[in-house]
Amino acid sequence: MRNPFRLAISGANGRMGRALQALLRDDARFELAQCIHASSEWRDAPGVDVVIDFSTPAGFDAALAHCREHRVAFVSGTTGLDAAQLAALVDARGFPVLHAANFSLGIAVLTRLLRDAAAALPDWDLEILEAHHAEKADAPSGTALALGRAPAAARGRDFEEVAAYGRHGHTGPRRSGAIGFASIRAGDIVGEHTAMLASRDERIELSHRAFDSAIFARGALAAAAWLVGKPAGTYSIDDVLRERQKR
Repeated sequence: MRNPFRLAISGANGRMGRALQALLRDDARFELAQCIHASSEWRDAPGVDVVIDFSTPAGFDAALAHCREHRVAFVSGTTGLDAAQLAALVDARGFPVLHAANFSLGIAVLTRLLRDAAAALPDWDLEILEAHHAEKADAPSGTALALGRAPAAARGRDFEEVAAYGRHGHTGPRRSGAIGFASIRAGDIVGEHTAMLASRDERIELSHRAFDSAIFARGALAAAAWLVGKPAGTYSIDDVLRERQKR
């Protein structure tokens, strides 16, 4: 595998796409081969080793199809994906795929901690609060949903059955076993996530706050460099984290 790796960015005109381009100016691991602004712009880029996708659900479909056709490593942080799109990630064949709702290593550790805490305290209430900038289009955030799926799986519960999105009016008592979500959209908040586990007499709060969106771009580049050359299959940010622990 050549070095530097030839990289294409899907969603190059978005916040994360611009952050990636800024970091690539000083990253000797990569050569920027192509910038895709919309799903209709895909064209062959000879010798591309990896695509990083921070686009829209439609842009995600186009980028994934391109990588499947050309057997190119695919790293995606696009959120708002539906069940069929998430299933397509799991069913990847012929090329390596890594999707994460959040490329912060801190969030990866937070997810581990929450998974363990939820399993150890299966009867405690769980609420997830997330806050992002006013321009974010989807809610709850992809990171919040991923944080919710981890403890649901640890408790042996179907996530769609226990997820509770927003409350308004006379809601009645809290549903036992529910995982509640609350979203804030304001100003230029980069990303804040808090998981609250509560019983009658005590409470645990696990929080992560991002102060610069560049951390997500750096994490995506680290994942891309790690993924190039891996066998075909589906990977997670946890796989990247485990390899770091082995060093």
